[in-house]
Amino acid sequence: MILDATVLIEAELGRFDMPAFLESLGEEGVAIASITAAELLFGVERAEAPGIRARRGAFVEALLEKIPTAVYGMREARRHAELWAELAGRGQPIGEYDMLVAATALANDFQVATLNRSEFERVPGLALADVAPFRS
Repeated sequence: MILDATVLIEAELGRFDMPAFLESLGEEGVAIASITAAELLFGVERAEAPGIRARRGAFVEALLEKIPTAVYGMREARRHAELWAELAGRGQPIGEYDMLVAATALANDFQVATLNRSEFERVPGLALADVAPFRS
């Protein structure tokens, strides 16, 4: 299971019950895509208020220590290129970062846990986790 930035950000803000969601997965492991790590770290860098930056930084660093990163390598790059061509050819592109997450998930046979279903639903063959019950 790949965790998209949307569920992680909502968890940080207290609007997504990450512990309950992870418990619902049972033995299934979770990971984040490399681009998601960059998105989260960018959010830390952009936080202007020192208190928010420190809290967000601690949250992100704890995530990065506990959740493995699915690295973007050649297998993911090839799947990315295929997906990019297919979606562009259909006139249904998705966001650049979302495409990287989707390609990483597809290349590794992972589902994606996201609150941005409208983007990811356009990706053929991509399985999305039902995260709605865990959003508050």
